Amino acid sequence: MNPIRGATRERLQALRSEIEHHNHLYYVKDAPQISDAEYDALFRELDAIEQAHPDWITPDSPTQRVGAAPLSDLASVTHRLPMLSLNNGFNDAEIEGFDRRVREALDAEAVDYACEPKFDGLAVTLAYENGRFVQGATRGDGYTGEDVTVNLRTIRAIPMQLPVERPPRLLEVRGEVLMLKRAFADLNARQQARGEKSFVNARNAAAGSLRQLDPRLTAARPLTFFAYGLGATDGFDVPDSHAAVLDFLAEQRFRVATERRVVRGAPGLLEYYSWIGGMRAELPYDIDGVVYKVDSLRQQVSLGFVSRAPRFAIAHKYPAQEASTVVEGIEVQVGRTGALTPVARLRPVFVGGVTVTNATLHNEDEVRRKDVRPGDTVIVRRAGDVIPEVVRVLAEHRPSDAPVFQMPSRCPICGSEVYREPDEATSRCVGGLVCSAQRKQALRHFASRRALDIEGLGERIVDQLVERNLVRSPADIFGLTVEQLAGLDRMGPKSAANLHASIDRSRSTSLDRLIYALGIRHVGESTARDLAHHFGRLDAIVTADEAALMNVPEVGPVIAGSLVHFFAEAHNRAVVEALRNSAVHWPEGEPKPIATSAQAAGRSFVITGTLPTLSRDDARALIQAHGGKVSGSVSKKTDFVVAGADPGSKLAKAQDLGISILDEAGLLALLAARDD
Repeated sequence: MNPIRGATRERLQALRSEIEHHNHLYYVKDAPQISDAEYDALFRELDAIEQAHPDWITPDSPTQRVGAAPLSDLASVTHRLPMLSLNNGFNDAEIEGFDRRVREALDAEAVDYACEPKFDGLAVTLAYENGRFVQGATRGDGYTGEDVTVNLRTIRAIPMQLPVERPPRLLEVRGEVLMLKRAFADLNARQQARGEKSFVNARNAAAGSLRQLDPRLTAARPLTFFAYGLGATDGFDVPDSHAAVLDFLAEQRFRVATERRVVRGAPGLLEYYSWIGGMRAELPYDIDGVVYKVDSLRQQVSLGFVSRAPRFAIAHKYPAQEASTVVEGIEVQVGRTGALTPVARLRPVFVGGVTVTNATLHNEDEVRRKDVRPGDTVIVRRAGDVIPEVVRVLAEHRPSDAPVFQMPSRCPICGSEVYREPDEATSRCVGGLVCSAQRKQALRHFASRRALDIEGLGERIVDQLVERNLVRSPADIFGLTVEQLAGLDRMGPKSAANLHASIDRSRSTSLDRLIYALGIRHVGESTARDLAHHFGRLDAIVTADEAALMNVPEVGPVIAGSLVHFFAEAHNRAVVEALRNSAVHWPEGEPKPIATSAQAAGRSFVITGTLPTLSRDDARALIQAHGGKVSGSVSKKTDFVVAGADPGSKLAKAQDLGISILDEAGLLALLAARDD
């Protein structure tokens, strides 16, 4: 019998419980106890059982978190208890006044308050019936929100089933959906890598992700959830204090702020405010203040509400994150990869707790979209330790002679051409080998293992060589003396001699390594190898036009354009000539067709584990030399997985997907199958 078909409901429930346990450890506690491969194996087993028994699938299963079919719209939800907003306090006197009013209303000498950070996210309410998550909604206007249940199911920090032994008939958990700072930074990096628009801040990204009509898009975004209280309940013995409520929620596997405290009176409130403010930049999430609530729930009921806000709570805000100022000029900075970034030079303004004099304008398209000009009055935002940015222009204050910004056509650092690829927002300097802004990055790449492989010439040494003006271009490396190297920090005579010998050995290289070492945008190892095979000589590549370059396999208009613009710069051609004059040499010859295998050409390979005789680099080179492609991860597009000893999770995934598995002997046999 098929073991999956013969699986029991007990095994199904055990898998669901174990997976949710590990979700809690990973997404809430940040303390995983098993490897990704072990987690994947559990998930695959559960998914296989559910596919074999479709009638066993329930909405709270971990397999249902990946996102359902797109919605036509977001339905409305009327809140059982209103989700009201808080009154704000901005200074010590207002907080002391709040405490005084509370004490007078309760006729108490001192009051205990539960304090916690005020998350800068999107407020939601989660409804659990008999312990099972059944509905989630946004705050909306406080009385009616939007039904985002299917999207909330994709957030792994939200438990689908409460672990309480006797779950209440109804329990509403209220909290905030947000993105952690590191997750937001990673998301924007991926957006930029794909040439897509970056998100302005984590709150907007979280709100937009949760309100997607296609839950699969929500599932792809790194959202999390922090609980901060309860809404309506039925059949639940509510604890007697807010602090106890949060402790209960933590026991139910909800993420709750660890920085929560219970303090006494106004002095305790102000001390907490100062404590959180001091660590604000280091918190893993964005906050815009702290929240104080009377800790006793009995006292909360006694205090009641005024208008749309509770009398028993207040938000203590930090200094404004936005302010207005004047753009005194727009300068262009060149980054270490050659990217040009317009930066607004501002009349100094105090915002977000610091004095701001500069703000990023991101790229030319953003300057155009916001229409920022020198002389404009603008709103500037600074959130936490994020680089300040211009949010919008107050056009009504614009001087009549404010000039429109123009991105320079030549690099402001080295004078090289500024090139912007089609469908890309970023403009770049193409003088990477000589541009001082890119010098350290270019030299590190030049000396890296897969380029000229200069052993010992690492980041620390490169930084010193550049900072002491000993090396300005790659060719200068080969003019360094042992004495100069020995004069560097933490570099003794023996280490200097070893590095000098390594530099000397690297003079003998190959054409493909040299092309890769030049750091031409979009030209990786595989492309460099194809160029070397196709042209045979470096001069032929230097003088080739885009049409000739596009005759090389896998070279399209983007790569061809990048090569033409690079070698059009006299600076870059001069560096190549200087390398030749420094006795850097490589074999050259007639163009050679790329060897292909009938079975390997155009196919995708993944290498995992340790092969008996071939290193991973050697195996990669062999596959690429025969027309194959090598990837770092297994997917449905993978044709072959080459597995050696200790292959890890990639082999298991390949077997699960039905991908052909090769050992070293099988790989060599496949590559020997040549086209006629």
